[in-house]
Amino acid sequence: MNNFSYELQVSKEPTIGLVVLQADQRIELDMRQLFDPITNMHITRIPSGAEVNTDTLMKMENDLPAVTSLLPRAANFDVVGYGCTSGTSVIGAAKISELIKSSCKTRWVTEPVSALIAACNHLGLSRIGLLSPYVEKVSKTLCETLQASGIETPIFGSFNEGTEEKVVQISPQSIFDAAVKLDTKEIDAIFISCTNLNTLPIIKEIENEIGKPVLSSNQVLAWHMAKLAMAGLSQNCIGCLFEVNKL
Repeated sequence: MNNFSYELQVSKEPTIGLVVLQADQRIELDMRQLFDPITNMHITRIPSGAEVNTDTLMKMENDLPAVTSLLPRAANFDVVGYGCTSGTSVIGAAKISELIKSSCKTRWVTEPVSALIAACNHLGLSRIGLLSPYVEKVSKTLCETLQASGIETPIFGSFNEGTEEKVVQISPQSIFDAAVKLDTKEIDAIFISCTNLNTLPIIKEIENEIGKPVLSSNQVLAWHMAKLAMAGLSQNCIGCLFEVNKL
């Protein structure tokens, strides 16, 4: 047997982690588009209910430490993102941060709700229209969380769909058609909620149609993770994300 010596190479690229819902078929694809290929991205999955309601969302709180611990133990993460907008509003951003930091080494934790608030503050947005795939009851807690941060949601639209496997199949054209029908006269922007919606192809088109910024869950989450980790965003980023990222 030949014995060889070796040198250890330490990565200097940003290292990010992502907690993805078991039912989510969209967020991984979007994050691969939104981040530069050089970013070290590690992903773990968390059990999630086929039906979306406050009970199934709350159950993820118990699983967060275990699934986060499955991220590489040797990695020192710059930021770990939790990929669920409605789940964050039910469990609470502070609790999510506490649970994730208890199970892996990371400087920062974020999720779509904190990311949206940060993006709104950066852009000076205080009144947004909310477009969600879920029934109003599920989105009510999100609206209350935003209200507590000084962001009003006077306009609400929904596809009234509670089954995740159907949410991911809602076409970009359907999202576009719904968004442009919202009454935008008294709002600053539109937020399209849910990490399982295919929003990236039509964000710019909606902005062009309504003449106002359009934000989505995966878009603001990618921006906030990149901002916290000082990581690069891919040129595939589109729409208002470019403006949000001008720090």
